[in-house]
Amino acid sequence: MKYLDLRRTLISSRISARLVKAVPVCVLLASAIAPVTAQQLFVNAASGVDTNLGTRERPLRSLTEAARRINADITTKSSEVIVAPGVYVLSQTALFQNSKAYTAADRLVIRAEILPDDPSWRPQQMPTVVTAVPLVADQGGEAGNGIQIEVSHATIQGLRFTGGLDFYYKSPTQTRRTYPIWRGGKNLDDLLVKQCVFVGDDQAMPLHVGVIANGHGLVLEHDLFYNVRNAVVFWTAEGGTSHRNAMRNCLIYGASVSGIWTVQTDGDDFDFRNNVIANSRVAWIREKGGTRRYKAVGSVFADNTNMAGYGVAAGLFTLTDSSFLALQEMPLAGKVELVTNSSERDYLHIRKGSAGSEIKAGLFTRD
Repeated sequence: MKYLDLRRTLISSRISARLVKAVPVCVLLASAIAPVTAQQLFVNAASGVDTNLGTRERPLRSLTEAARRINADITTKSSEVIVAPGVYVLSQTALFQNSKAYTAADRLVIRAEILPDDPSWRPQQMPTVVTAVPLVADQGGEAGNGIQIEVSHATIQGLRFTGGLDFYYKSPTQTRRTYPIWRGGKNLDDLLVKQCVFVGDDQAMPLHVGVIANGHGLVLEHDLFYNVRNAVVFWTAEGGTSHRNAMRNCLIYGASVSGIWTVQTDGDDFDFRNNVIANSRVAWIREKGGTRRYKAVGSVFADNTNMAGYGVAAGLFTLTDSSFLALQEMPLAGKVELVTNSSERDYLHIRKGSAGSEIKAGLFTRD
């Protein structure tokens, strides 16, 4: 009996030892398949190669390759694309569309390597994105998208966008249009566009709309629009009303059609404050026959040809009165003058002492 008891003890000890040794293996296997917190990709137009790893030392070359890799990845909770200074010509749409469960905290972020609030930042360091994608026929003529965001909870920060390369006019009722930032999903939410510059020229490189988005939660903060046709279109949403949209501390100068265009935007929760719209054709366009009412807080409307209108397509609108718009805490209006010396840090910002300079519209979030 003693022999049997001893044998059982030895066997039990060997089994326990094997189990103890097996535990670290299980832990290693579990950690190997656990989600990584963030995916980070670096893009550099000058030194990058699209077959590289996408690290700071071995960056990618194109935004479209960064989009492809992010869409293919299923192991991370958040995604970040860091873009070095340089010129990025989009010959195809950089489409960000995947099944990741992004959240307000764990987001898709596409940002410049050096941001405007960095003391070393200068305008010429902004990554410049040129949309040169093949255009697709639509009812308004032809159109193409630059960066297309088809996920919720996304940020685009610190980039500079130019107008398109195509000849704008196609026929009396049709045009060729490029959209630097586009979101099509009517049920998507939370797109932040921050500290970006949109520059166009109707005769050379027309920029039809800087930002156009369906869905909810389109927020523009500290953006600068110069000589675009339309700065932003808050478009349609599932259910017929778009909620949680905002526009804060943005500067729109010289828009040849509209400074802001609202379609199905709920006026009760739309936060429009500390913006400047100046020297534009129409400050605010709404959907044709729209009855929603809005308020503008602490903003400047100066030297615009018209204050308000109804519209159905860019350039096709009828003028209306501005009784739909309640003005609150408005600074004294006057002539808005910009810094036009491209060597200065505040290039294309409101000159100090000029009308609107006190509300800090433009790229900088701090002095």
